[in-house]
Amino acid sequence: MLHRQIDHFTDTHPATHEAKQYFKPAVGLYAGAFVDVIYDHYLALDDTLHTPQDLSHFAEKTYDVLEQFEATLPQQFARMLPFMRSQNWLYNYRTIQGIKNSFGGLVRRAVYLNNSLAAFDAFMLHYNELKLSYDSFFPEVKSFAKEQVLLLSSENES
Repeated sequence: MLHRQIDHFTDTHPATHEAKQYFKPAVGLYAGAFVDVIYDHYLALDDTLHTPQDLSHFAEKTYDVLEQFEATLPQQFARMLPFMRSQNWLYNYRTIQGIKNSFGGLVRRAVYLNNSLAAFDAFMLHYNELKLSYDSFFPEVKSFAKEQVLLLSSENES
C-alpha cells in the first residue's frame, strides 16, 4: 500500500511532471519510468543521506533480505535478482554507466521502445535541471512517506 501511495505521489508531483518533459520527446509515455531511474541516481549520490560506504552496505543488506524472500517475490523479479546482485544495480545507480545500463534495461522491457540512446542523451543534456527536480521532489516525498507510515501504523493498531 505504501509503495502505491508513494508511486502516486511521485507521478503527480510538479517536479516529476517537469522532469518528464525532458524525456517525452525521446520515450513518450515511458518518461515516468526514466524519471524514476534518474531519481534513484540522485538519491544514490545524495551525501546528505549516506556515504558511498553506507550505500554499499545498504545494497548488500537489501540483496540478502530479497534472497531470503525469493520464494514470495514476483516471478519476473525473482529471475532478475541474481543479475541485480551480481551487477550491484542498487549501488551502481551512483554512476553514469549504471544509469545508461538501467536505461537499456527499461528499453528491453518496454513494448514500444527499441533504443535508449535518445533518453540517455536527454539525461546528460539536462543533468543539472533534472537534479533540481530531484532536489525539489525528494524532501517532499520523504515527508509524505513518513506521514503515510504513521497513518498506516495507526490504522493497523485500530
